[in-house]
Amino acid sequence: MRKYFITGLLILVPLAITAWVLNLVIGTMDQSLLIVPERWQPRTLVGFDIPGLGTILTIAIVFLTGLLTNNLVGNYVVKLWERLLKRIPVVSSLYGSVKQVSDTLFSSSGNAFRKAVLLPYPHANSWTIGFLTGVPGGDVRNHLVGDYVSVYVPTTPNPTSGFFLMMERSAVVELDMTVDAALKYIVSMGVVAPEHLPVKTPAATELN
Repeated sequence: MRKYFITGLLILVPLAITAWVLNLVIGTMDQSLLIVPERWQPRTLVGFDIPGLGTILTIAIVFLTGLLTNNLVGNYVVKLWERLLKRIPVVSSLYGSVKQVSDTLFSSSGNAFRKAVLLPYPHANSWTIGFLTGVPGGDVRNHLVGDYVSVYVPTTPNPTSGFFLMMERSAVVELDMTVDAALKYIVSMGVVAPEHLPVKTPAATELN
């Protein structure tokens, strides 16, 4: 009975967590229906809510926003809007910080979270996986002697929290592993290990 119970857990727990996450995401995105006039909402038209309709609306709004702003007129309007926001004391600092982070993360030309690395943390005899986020900047660079990189070390099993470290590039090992595989490895607490790849010899590298 214990064997069957554990087998059932292994099947149902991932399904339950997946359903819970999807329900949370779809429920959040469905809140976009609140911007629709009440007389046009599904509850008024058909008498009940339609799950996922707000998600479709949210995706459509994001797509149309990108479509309308991806031209000279749209860029000019966005710049005017950002200029207006910068004149508001509290909003300017908050919006500027969030926009800078989002531009770094989602821009196709950005380098954030493009490479998984292996690094000694929290001490020299312990290793963990992190992600390159760039290089130190500002006045910080003036106080670091040598070649340093910025690394984000996520926590397990919640990778949305973590630690920001600045380390010598020589102390960081770049991994031949995708970011998705590294995240799965971290979230699963090492249970879902990525596929083992043989170490490339110089001869094999030349042939490739």
